[in-house]
Amino acid sequence: MELVTTYLCKTSDIGVHSNMFGGNLVSLIDQSSAAYAAQICDSPRMVTLSISEMFFKKPIKVGNIIKIYANVVKFGNTSITLYIELRKHNVYTGEQEVAMSTTIVFVRIDDEGRPIPISEKVKDRYFSRVKKFGKGLLSMEEKKTETYEQAESKN
Repeated sequence: MELVTTYLCKTSDIGVHSNMFGGNLVSLIDQSSAAYAAQICDSPRMVTLSISEMFFKKPIKVGNIIKIYANVVKFGNTSITLYIELRKHNVYTGEQEVAMSTTIVFVRIDDEGRPIPISEKVKDRYFSRVKKFGKGLLSMEEKKTETYEQAESKN
């Protein structure tokens, strides 16, 4: 799984039971995974189609560090399905506990909001990167390596 974002739970995130409000968690997960899907699919026009059951396994308290991880479950013609885990990160031990998990489906759309295909190039690139680097999104250094290797293979 790939780290998508890190978030610090604040007092303003807390609900009536002294835990992070579930609606805030849903919003954070939707935003984070939408940004991940947009980067994977080379398109800012990704909309949420569905969010499966959400299992809230551990409470999040003020000061907890949250890390959201994702991986692509599958690509459809116009969609991408992601598995998402929200983990509580312990700064003292580095250990993480899964606090929530779900599956989200995004659809790529055009300017009019109609579904459009995700290119085979995008899909092939994702799986190639996962095979080589263990992740779909690369650092600048990894992108340079990838670009250099592509140029070398063409010569």
